[in-house]
Amino acid sequence: MKVVKNEELPDKDMCAGSLRNVLDALYVLNGKWKLAIILSLVQAAKRFNEIQHELAGISPKVLAKELKDLELNDFIIRKVFPTTPVTIIYEASEYSHTLKNVLAELSNWGAQHRERIKQSMRKQS
Repeated sequence: MKVVKNEELPDKDMCAGSLRNVLDALYVLNGKWKLAIILSLVQAAKRFNEIQHELAGISPKVLAKELKDLELNDFIIRKVFPTTPVTIIYEASEYSHTLKNVLAELSNWGAQHRERIKQSMRKQS
């Protein structure tokens, strides 16, 4: 972690604005599954069962709700094809690609955290 010395602290208004921004982002992307669903669909468009299979542990009810929420917030596009039976494909919207840096940073942080936990467990053994 980079420590910067002699840097001025942000003022109260700047902190409040940053906090509002973070809370807005968390409100839209809340929950255990939304970012994972977006990441899955950024890699490739998928059908419902493909998403559920990739995200082991998510129930169909929760997946359906999360997909609706993501569609309402313009993160995914739901395409319906008039086949028998009807085929529905979910894909990431252009807007979801704006999360690319966030997802990369979360992935990096998650890997660092996992390694830290492993090292901590080794020390305890």
